[in-house]
Amino acid sequence: MDTPSVWELNIWYHTLNCGYRCRISGETDFPCIYGERVGLGRSYVHLDGKLTFDDWAEGIKQGRCYVSDGKSHLMDFTVNGLDVGLKNSEVRLDKPANVEVRARVAALLEPKPTPATEAIRKAPLTAKPYWDIERARIGDTRKVPVELVINGKAVEKKEIVADGSEQEIVFSAPIQASSWVCLRIFPSSHTNPVFVVVDGKPIRASKRSADWCLKAIDRCWQQKSRRIRAQEKDEAAKAYEAARVEYRKILGESAAD
Repeated sequence: MDTPSVWELNIWYHTLNCGYRCRISGETDFPCIYGERVGLGRSYVHLDGKLTFDDWAEGIKQGRCYVSDGKSHLMDFTVNGLDVGLKNSEVRLDKPANVEVRARVAALLEPKPTPATEAIRKAPLTAKPYWDIERARIGDTRKVPVELVINGKAVEKKEIVADGSEQEIVFSAPIQASSWVCLRIFPSSHTNPVFVVVDGKPIRASKRSADWCLKAIDRCWQQKSRRIRAQEKDEAAKAYEAARVEYRKILGESAAD
């Protein structure tokens, strides 16, 4: 959450579309990039008992959390009754079907925009602050949209009043093939995904995503290979090629985009 939201979500969404189960976490790379304070990017982890660092870190690993700028919240996110982060965040379907998505959500905005908040709203997404609830405000209202995201695309949204109160959101969404499902208030908060597996098949959501990841490997090699020690370069090249092989395989299996 310390670089532009669209950059961060782009690489994550493409990776998820290839079937990799990467979890999201929020952090502030203090004092790099942002020097004001820590806590501009946050991870809110659902714990069953007393807060300990080990349990908190395990919750991050399992994806039992959401990220936020601290001004909006996506709590108790479930798909077909399964809490995100439990049972490997996996819902299994024998065949295509609708799934029920639920969460308790809250957000807080001033009743009306101010000159300072207007400046945030009008700034490009590549300008600081990268994640801020003010960017989600709908017109001059006190409402923000909660979006249902499936395989990287916002397929449905519902508006809530950002007055700090908790409100329940329910969506019903058709799942035709294995997919990942999230909720977001863009660009303020985002859940981790629940993976809906249809007929036991892996997620292969998009040829475009697989091609993007394949090209990213080439770009990374172009940028980094010149700085790799000569005695390590052959092994590094083999590792990069192994990654290319995997993405080529995924590209062949992926759905048309």
